[in-house]
Amino acid sequence: MNKKIAYPLAALGAAFAMIVLIVWLVAGNKQDGSEGNMTAYAGHGGTFKNTIVDMDTPDPSVVYKDGYYYMTFTHNGADIMVMKSRTIDFRQAERKVVWYPPIGTMYSANLWAPELQYIQGKWYIYFAADDGQNENHRMYALEALSDDPLGEYEFRGKIDDGSDKWAIDGLVMEHEDQLYFVWSGWEGDINISQNTYIAPMSDPLTISGPRVLLSEPTLDWERAGGPPYIQEGQAILKHQGRLFIAYSGAGSWTPFYSIGLLTLKEGGDPLQPDDWTKLEQPLMVMDEEAEVYGPGHNSFTSSPDGSETWIVYHATSGVHDGWSNRKARAQKVSWDEQGMPVFGQPLSLDTAIEVPSGEGVYRAEYAVMEEGKLLFDLIPSTVQGEMPVLLHYSGGGDEVILDVNGEEKSRLELPLVEGGEAGYAWASVPLEAGMNTLGIQAPEGTTIEAMELTRYEAEYGQAEGGAWAESNPFASGGGIASGAGEGTGAVKFANVIVPQAGEYQLRIAASNRSASEETLEIKLSGKQAARAAIPSSDRQFTTVTVNVKLRQGANEIVIDKLNESLAIDYIDILR
Repeated sequence: MNKKIAYPLAALGAAFAMIVLIVWLVAGNKQDGSEGNMTAYAGHGGTFKNTIVDMDTPDPSVVYKDGYYYMTFTHNGADIMVMKSRTIDFRQAERKVVWYPPIGTMYSANLWAPELQYIQGKWYIYFAADDGQNENHRMYALEALSDDPLGEYEFRGKIDDGSDKWAIDGLVMEHEDQLYFVWSGWEGDINISQNTYIAPMSDPLTISGPRVLLSEPTLDWERAGGPPYIQEGQAILKHQGRLFIAYSGAGSWTPFYSIGLLTLKEGGDPLQPDDWTKLEQPLMVMDEEAEVYGPGHNSFTSSPDGSETWIVYHATSGVHDGWSNRKARAQKVSWDEQGMPVFGQPLSLDTAIEVPSGEGVYRAEYAVMEEGKLLFDLIPSTVQGEMPVLLHYSGGGDEVILDVNGEEKSRLELPLVEGGEAGYAWASVPLEAGMNTLGIQAPEGTTIEAMELTRYEAEYGQAEGGAWAESNPFASGGGIASGAGEGTGAVKFANVIVPQAGEYQLRIAASNRSASEETLEIKLSGKQAARAAIPSSDRQFTTVTVNVKLRQGANEIVIDKLNESLAIDYIDILR
């Protein structure tokens, strides 16, 4: 990817007065129940790109729960950090170090691969640590003192299997109401081979039986870069009653680091090694063409609507990066006809990836109700500016008040919907640079079901024809897509989803460095649909709105004829 640093732009935005907005209603399909139409329409979609965070995040552990994604990872081996995001993209996530080790203990140094898990109603973090000597690495646990993964934790001691052997990368596996601990360890006291071990647990902190050797790194691909020979980074995967343990093999310091798989037979006993089968070949390996090296030490998480499984793994962009530049990446897991997982090749940093199903739908059940107002927090914006908002509601027929960071900004008239239909209403609200909280106050008889921000960032679209994505600290999401040459560039926005067919407003934020007006072409599903005249604006972004007809469900919008003078910040969908 041809990345360039953009010249500074003038800061966007101005002070916003209270606005009374007119909104348009789109009635949804008839619902069999309160969630019927919400299930059919899973959000406005969009795409993202790897990496999903802008800092080194080796050994990513990602969990989705109650409207948020959480990530922890090896944070320089010095402490334990947890991130919180509404999307699987953690670039603008809330970040907090939740635990620092005390000085002078057997767990004060080299904190590796923390695993965040929600088990039996509580949050736990399992991590490996030592006293500065690698041979003393053992597994330890923290227990959260609240329901907040970014809150305080209590150190609960060693996860002891009785052998007192080297152990890293441990996590709890739940299977048929029984807990197990799975980890990577040495058979003896010499660093020759890292094996996969398992042991039963009586509770999330206590191993209740001897460790069992499940698998050793005997395959050629597992032994690349050794000795030592490696099986580590174990991760639990479940699908339609089947149980899998993914693991990483080969040296993590090499580009050959890859992800393999153990499969438990149907009805098998997790403590019986013969009940597990190891695939001969890894499910994810480096891709030199995509410039992805050493993909491994993954975790699994779900889409917000629970319909998809996603793999989150670290990888580097250079064949000689070793342990440097390991950043978290994500892609969807698919399944073959035999019910086996398919991870696919790791995707390049240029590839636009459809977001997890249901992402971007901020449901009211996960908002905070305060003095009759729903509060949706963790809404990031790189700059000050207008943001499109889509409300899902039932009832209506009265006014709804929207505020941003406690200050009233909009009053919306929601048309009445009856007969079990779902209502959708669009508006724009001003966001401040940084994190925002959007408040919605609805009158009696109106229920807010969810809200969305129907913006599609150009840097996450698929750049074509010589166009490229580049960083820009003055753009909406911190990046833009720039054109090329005489107008051969284009940006494809795939997976643009709307709840109903009809005419929509497409708001384009673009800059034009030429001295004269330039024209962009808008294509829908490969056919020209509209043109947008972009006035000369130097490097400042202006917004232009055109009307387009979209079909219900997913649409593909292409902004074409991007020349070297033009850049796109984002597109918005309103109605």
